[in-house]
Amino acid sequence: MTEIGSPAPDFTLPRDGGDTITLSALRPRAVVLYFYPKDDTSGCTTEARDFTALADDFAAAGAVVIGVSKDSVKAHDKFVAKHGLGVILASDEHSDLCERYGVWAEKSMYGKSYMGIERSTFLIDGAGMLRAQWRKVKVPGHAEAVLAALKAL
Repeated sequence: MTEIGSPAPDFTLPRDGGDTITLSALRPRAVVLYFYPKDDTSGCTTEARDFTALADDFAAAGAVVIGVSKDSVKAHDKFVAKHGLGVILASDEHSDLCERYGVWAEKSMYGKSYMGIERSTFLIDGAGMLRAQWRKVKVPGHAEAVLAALKAL
């Protein structure tokens, strides 16, 4: 699990467009790292669109926005193209990063339990330290709340 004030777990993951992204290589920029369950589902699409709508504001505040799910790079590319997304989408197909950030969790739907990504967001400062985290995120207003927290750093 992650704790506020501790170093954010570093990673290198494949990303949309066929390249890779490494957290530590983004320094000294801040990073908004959000984990979401599945490409092209209603809540995840709304969340990605909300972060995209504020992408210029996040960039002006010195941050990069990265969404992470278990979907493949190919699925991410389709998701980006279909919805005109302007955020980076990284693929954690083996759940390694999800487990390191403590977002791979037991969930339930219609009385059945299963493992999945708990919608969560982490704000990482330019030195690689975790400054804020949101767990069990409700999508409406979330991107705006993260931007406000970023501006308050």
